[in-house]
Amino acid sequence: MQHLMEVLAKEPIVPFVILLVVILAVPPIFERLKLPGLVGLLAAGVLLGDNGLHVLQTKSATMELLSDIGVVYLMFVAGLEIDLAQFRKTKNKSIGFGSFTFMVPMIFGTAVGRIFGFDWNASILIGSLFASHTLLAYPIISRLGVIGNEAVVVTIGATIFTDIGALLVLAICVGIHQGNFTIVKLFSLFASLFVYSAIVLFGFDWAGKQYFRRNGNNEGNQFLFVLLAVFVAAVGAQAIGVEKIVGAFLAGLAVNDVVGEGPVKEKVLFVGSVLFIPIFFVDMGLLIDLPAFIKSITSFWLMMAIVVGLIASKFLAAFFAAWIYRYNRREMLTMWSLSMPQVAATLAATLVGYREGLLTEGVLNSVIVLMLVTSTLGPLITSRVAPGLKVPETSLEDDLTLEGQPTTIAPDRFTAIVPVYNPRTERHLIEMAALLVRHEAGRIVPLSVVKAHTQMDAPQLEAAFDRGERLLHIATQLSQKLAVEAEPLLRIDDDFGQAITRASREQKASLIIMGWGNRTGLRARLFGNAIDNVLWSSHCPVAVTRLLDSPLKIQRILIPIDNPTSEELGPVRFAKILAETNQARVTLMQVSDRGTSAAQIESDRAQLAALAAKWMPEGKLEIQVLPHEDVVKAIATAARSYDLVILRFRPQRTAAGLAIGDVTNQLVQQLTCSVVMLGEPQRMPVGS
Repeated sequence: MQHLMEVLAKEPIVPFVILLVVILAVPPIFERLKLPGLVGLLAAGVLLGDNGLHVLQTKSATMELLSDIGVVYLMFVAGLEIDLAQFRKTKNKSIGFGSFTFMVPMIFGTAVGRIFGFDWNASILIGSLFASHTLLAYPIISRLGVIGNEAVVVTIGATIFTDIGALLVLAICVGIHQGNFTIVKLFSLFASLFVYSAIVLFGFDWAGKQYFRRNGNNEGNQFLFVLLAVFVAAVGAQAIGVEKIVGAFLAGLAVNDVVGEGPVKEKVLFVGSVLFIPIFFVDMGLLIDLPAFIKSITSFWLMMAIVVGLIASKFLAAFFAAWIYRYNRREMLTMWSLSMPQVAATLAATLVGYREGLLTEGVLNSVIVLMLVTSTLGPLITSRVAPGLKVPETSLEDDLTLEGQPTTIAPDRFTAIVPVYNPRTERHLIEMAALLVRHEAGRIVPLSVVKAHTQMDAPQLEAAFDRGERLLHIATQLSQKLAVEAEPLLRIDDDFGQAITRASREQKASLIIMGWGNRTGLRARLFGNAIDNVLWSSHCPVAVTRLLDSPLKIQRILIPIDNPTSEELGPVRFAKILAETNQARVTLMQVSDRGTSAAQIESDRAQLAALAAKWMPEGKLEIQVLPHEDVVKAIATAARSYDLVILRFRPQRTAAGLAIGDVTNQLVQQLTCSVVMLGEPQRMPVGS
């Protein structure tokens, strides 16, 4: 047995297997305990490291390689997640707030370093750790539909300034620490950085657009191109004497426009969030000396100075910006809470400074406490203050309706594309489309996609053709029985999802109605399925349905909603047509905290009623605001009395590279009635 353990200890693949087990098992356990999964990864690193079971060694070749990939990927994702389109809208104010939220924390952090006896170089580096921030609460403001608020846009744009500034300070401080750093070398470094940044930001952007244009259908090669760009940029940064995380962040900004909000970005984020970035956090746990960590907490002065200094300085920066730009108190608190969390750039820079000997173990431990405090406090404040933010009237849902399309499409009549593949679900899909089309005096386009073959006379292709034509014939007959016009379409394509979105664009579709698709197999989980691709790339709304009975029998419709904002009420427009056709009853339900006061419940109910009145007359819609501690359980219980639940689809977002779970995913597993998941088009960034 001992011999076996010695052999396994020398095998480099063993640490990788252990890491996979940790990443798979630990975060869900901590999330069940209402703790962030990040905390679980750090705890696992402590347990498995030198202060625990001695299973993993931070200085082993395997851990060093995987951790380096993780920190590079983390900073790349930080750059990739920045919305450049939002930054361009308010770049002057974003630079202004970026200056405040960079300089004020920088001064505070430098002062903390000097007070606790660090030299000027290390103190300035500590200040740079204060200066950056991670948009950890981005999924919250996205879900609330308040991204259009100017204060939010300004805060998002400021991230570019703070992260680049902090990483440049890191590069200079590390260069000075390594010795023989003269004024000439300083200017040489700045010149190298300028040339290098221009090559990455403009060269990679141009190369990416050219490559994506020539390989528009090959998502695998596009994914590999993005990975290549990341690590070439990281190596290039090291070649000019700058930390590789600087290059990774710039690469994220460079390919931002190229990747956009499509399936390739989803794959890039997926690989990072489930593999490389979690490994980085485990390695951070390995670096924690548990006795020293406990000692730093018990003595606590350095830790308190860092935590309180960061929170106070970020508040002052938000206060100054709100005063100059005349934002209200709620907007100021939102800016503060969004710019407070310290995760991606802060942890990466801290690790670099610690490895270079610039920062002590006490600073490393204090920064980990800082991450835990700010990553909890920031999103909590955002969730409390952001729901009341005002957004411009001309938001996304104003130019996106089921009756029409964005002004660039302007179809002549309502058109529903219905992909037909499964004979068992075809009838219900056509019936659902017929209800909508009949109400709008439009047409159904049943679509059958045949997988392309190299040889157009292949027997398999002929058989697939015959099957597709039979399905279209059945769909046409059903449409005629339901007294609606049908124009069947058979298409040959290499990719089912792309075939559907291309056909819908060509037909100027108003809506795509698809049957449910299960995620099965490794390829489906890694690269998604046809439904994912359609939801990401479609120009029009997509209704993904799981119909347990005929839509003609629907009498009771439930629409759960997170918050009373107009963007959340997209499903009401869909339900309106079903309700008018079937004379069905519609209920709009919001689940609030159990401790919500009666006055607040009544206020939420009135706000929901006022917003919903835009699409459905008073008396046709029931409004419910239900206090409950478990949103999923409350909705699933209420849904037992309904025939159909309509959910608003939200694309998975990541914050600092770690995926944020969506209530919709949990609901789908528990609902026992028919479900429609309504997705809206993904807007591409300007210039992509």
